[in-house]
Amino acid sequence: MDITFIDETKDLSENHVKEVENLLQFAAGFLKISEETEMSVTFMDNSGIQVINRDYRGKDAPTDVISFALEEEGEDELPIIFEDEADLFPRNLGDIMISTERASEQAEEYGHSFERELGFLAVHGFLHLNGYDHMEADDEKEMFGLQKEILDAYGLER
Repeated sequence: MDITFIDETKDLSENHVKEVENLLQFAAGFLKISEETEMSVTFMDNSGIQVINRDYRGKDAPTDVISFALEEEGEDELPIIFEDEADLFPRNLGDIMISTERASEQAEEYGHSFERELGFLAVHGFLHLNGYDHMEADDEKEMFGLQKEILDAYGLER
């Protein structure tokens, strides 16, 4: 899978970025996602993600992770991928934005490492890009169960 990383914070180490890439590649293999698939991950601070959260979700507060799935159709939207052209272009899952500032705050709050929290948020966003959600109790159980299964199998347990 081809993953583009953008670090708007300029504070994240190369090791952190590489670890997130390794984890997302593992998750892609776990879900049997084609190697021809593309996506992006942007690391930002709380003020940056607050703007995204306000403009796209109507919530004027920082959050930890936001996903924009390209294959998800909103009401009255046309599909971005047309079936007769699907073989011409790589599949693009979409974009994940992660607040590293919020990840650090939550790691301290939950009593685990920054690396664990960053990995958790990356997998959480990745599952959203692949159609998983947690709006209903059954969906939440499925998504959070799969999230835990991936993180545990990778070795990034709490």
